[in-house]
Amino acid sequence: MTVIVDASVVVAALVDSGRAGRWAESVLAEGELVAPELLLAEASNVLRRLERAKKISRLEANSSQRDLLLLDLALFPYAPLADRIWDLRDNLTSYDAWYVALAEAFDAPFATLDRNLSRVKRAGCRFIVPPV
Repeated sequence: MTVIVDASVVVAALVDSGRAGRWAESVLAEGELVAPELLLAEASNVLRRLERAKKISRLEANSSQRDLLLLDLALFPYAPLADRIWDLRDNLTSYDAWYVALAEAFDAPFATLDRNLSRVKRAGCRFIVPPV
């Protein structure tokens, strides 16, 4: 099964040993992973923030950055989805809309830890979020 994943899911799988991390790991193990090219920069930035906030060590950040680049992840460009991303501008940032547009194009679920994002109107995709 194809699953669209965002940076929140990828980072949780890489560094979170709690419930969210275990859920994220199970999502990554489910099937073919697809994301916008943006995901690598977003995830890298989250790792940077976590390290700077002392929530993860420098060693964990470096290791997670290496693991991020080893993920079996199909990355997709912006241009083919630009019109749909623009159509979603009233409800979503362009970044979030890119994930939604990709999920719509693949007719695949979109896995995220962002429950607010999963409630957005006009998103033509199914969301997967961790159980409460």
